[in-house]
Amino acid sequence: MTGHPAERVVGGHPFVPGNRSSMVDGLSPARQPASGIACTLLSSIGERPWAGFLLFAAAHATIWTILPFALYPNLPLDIIEALTYGREWQLGYDKLPPLPWWLVEIAHRTLDSDVAYYVLGQLSVLAAFAAVWTGMLRIATPAAAAAAVLVIDGLHFFNFTAPKFNHDVIQLPFWALAGLSFHGALRTGRLGHWAVLGLALGFAFWAKYFVVILGFALAIFLLIDSRARRCLATPGPYLAAAICLVVIAPHLVWLHENHWLPLSYAASRAKATHGLLDHVTRPALFAFAQSFWLLPAIIISLPLFRRPYESEATTADDYDRRIFALLAFGPAITVIAASALSGRGLISMWGYPLWLFLGPWIVVSVSSRIDRACLAQLAATWGAVMAVYALTFVVQYAVLPHFDHRYRAVLFPGDRLAQEISDRFHAQTGAPLAYIVGTMWLGGNISHYSADRPRTLIDGDPRRAPWIDLSDLAASGGVVVWSTGDPHTIPDAYAAVAGGAAVQPPLTIPMRRGNGEVTIGWGIIPPVRQAAGMRMWKSSVYSQSW
Repeated sequence: MTGHPAERVVGGHPFVPGNRSSMVDGLSPARQPASGIACTLLSSIGERPWAGFLLFAAAHATIWTILPFALYPNLPLDIIEALTYGREWQLGYDKLPPLPWWLVEIAHRTLDSDVAYYVLGQLSVLAAFAAVWTGMLRIATPAAAAAAVLVIDGLHFFNFTAPKFNHDVIQLPFWALAGLSFHGALRTGRLGHWAVLGLALGFAFWAKYFVVILGFALAIFLLIDSRARRCLATPGPYLAAAICLVVIAPHLVWLHENHWLPLSYAASRAKATHGLLDHVTRPALFAFAQSFWLLPAIIISLPLFRRPYESEATTADDYDRRIFALLAFGPAITVIAASALSGRGLISMWGYPLWLFLGPWIVVSVSSRIDRACLAQLAATWGAVMAVYALTFVVQYAVLPHFDHRYRAVLFPGDRLAQEISDRFHAQTGAPLAYIVGTMWLGGNISHYSADRPRTLIDGDPRRAPWIDLSDLAASGGVVVWSTGDPHTIPDAYAAVAGGAAVQPPLTIPMRRGNGEVTIGWGIIPPVRQAAGMRMWKSSVYSQSW
């Protein structure tokens, strides 16, 4: 396969990949003497591109770590779920692959602070941005790399919703690394790039099965692009596939042994078709939703479109542009086409990783020279968008709850519920609370916020938590909790494992920030010794009454 030529002529000067001296972007102090802190910062991007990126990353991480830490009094559902699953250290679970849940458990054991989970989200986002930045530095100036990253940061996936660390967030760095290595492999043919591609796709599979969409798009490009197809005669693609299979093999074995259990969850999320109209409306709705979420990114990129086209603004050629077009739109087209063919529904949040390379594609397609004034306009627009996101975040979680009384999971009184349940269980049994029978949300909150850290039998269904030893649950006792139906009657779904629980008076606990209240039904599953003692006492009282 033919890779990059050793040299390209750009603006009358030889250009060697990785050396951007031939692309003058107007940020260099030699071109425009800096004056003031802002100008110095802009100038430094040209001279020290990674220093500029790290400054951006620090600002981004600070904002989107402090905001949730300050405004989320309760952990979000996805993190509560991660803490419930991750502590069990399984190779697979009934819903999704285990990687993000393992990482959350590691963060819990390392720092035991809510801030650690929000930092995890930011590390994932910024690692993805670093891969995009690296890819742009291969073919463009540091200013162009900065523009590409600022553009994609306009999507709320990377800021507003990233604090809710989950499978969507952790897949971002692996998708970005896969795109970076795929571009490098096609341009250079080096086996190292193909090896990294295999690793990236493999670990992305451990993050979320959605990566098959990316893998399919890459494979189709290798088949239909005449230049990319040449690499099929080299060992590279097969090395990538082999490494990917080795990485995912343990999880594939688990999936096979457990009858591909998570696929039923995936099928339940992608709603089944009810007629021919679904084949049109469902992909159209997803495309419309993605277009709406892309609007801030498009607004940030507008200064690029106001400048004239210059072929020498980057060293990208038509092959680079085709690769970036694939990375920017291939997975999205694949998802929409799959929905059109199957009629199944799509969830707008599945767009998380789809647009990582939209910024690079815009930059190389517009091919305008990004000087100090242009980058300053981009940065100002990006700053305004971030300010809107941050203000909306504050209003959403600190102001509106006092007025709209809409349920927000992060305002749930998880710590208060855990304390009440734990204290009452201790008082009545004299034993530590070892098990909770209930939903992921209620059980997970009690598990996380209780000092006893009880384990959760999710939905009272041993199939959802096969690591729970039911005989040990019976011996140690526990608590059954529910929030739907009659708070004085144990739900039928829990009867098999907690039918003998002693129902307690319901708990009514106020939500935070004037956001209503929650009523919890609960019952105590007495430890075996205590249960036997109670039966003997009742028998003694009964005999004495005669």
